[in-house]
Amino acid sequence: MSNNEDVQSNYAGVFDGRIGFGQRPALILIDFVEAYFAPDSPLYADVRPALDAALALRSVAREAGVPVIYTNVVYHPSMKDGGRFAQKIGALSSFVRGNPLGDWPEGLVPGEDELVISKQYASCFFGTSLAATLTAGGHDSLIVTGLSTSGCVRATCVDACQNGFIPIVVEEAVGDRHDHVHQANLFDMNSKYGDVVSLAEAKAHLASLA
Repeated sequence: MSNNEDVQSNYAGVFDGRIGFGQRPALILIDFVEAYFAPDSPLYADVRPALDAALALRSVAREAGVPVIYTNVVYHPSMKDGGRFAQKIGALSSFVRGNPLGDWPEGLVPGEDELVISKQYASCFFGTSLAATLTAGGHDSLIVTGLSTSGCVRATCVDACQNGFIPIVVEEAVGDRHDHVHQANLFDMNSKYGDVVSLAEAKAHLASLA
């Protein structure tokens, strides 16, 4: 028996439940910024396919009238607002206000009517208006794309669950700097906090809402 089969067998019947899509989703694009796409960046992760998948999903969401939300990370030049997170990860200085590594990459331009939430920590919910915005809009679910799978995507998935929203993580539209880490975190999120679905599944669901 392979290690993967052993894990699947061990989790079967305990951590293999499915929530399913909600009725009124919002789509979030987490931290798709230049720092992850510029080869000379300390955070470079070679994750262009994840962005391409997220942009394809965004097109369907826009056609269906599903709100699209973006996040980025922005710090004061002193980095004081980064707290222990910034102390732990020195490369977060890439996100000091005005650093071009915090810019949107080629192909990603938020619409004028689309919300951009700036944050200082991993979860898109922590210290932001995201939960209140989703609640006020009557949204019960959050379709999650973005970077990185093991960091801000995972933290957002966990907090979505803990704030009462259904997290739907789109496998092809999230990415990380190492595939083993990426796959392990997808497995964990799918087991315990939300549903991991394919890009095709997510697109079909959004299209059905049009």
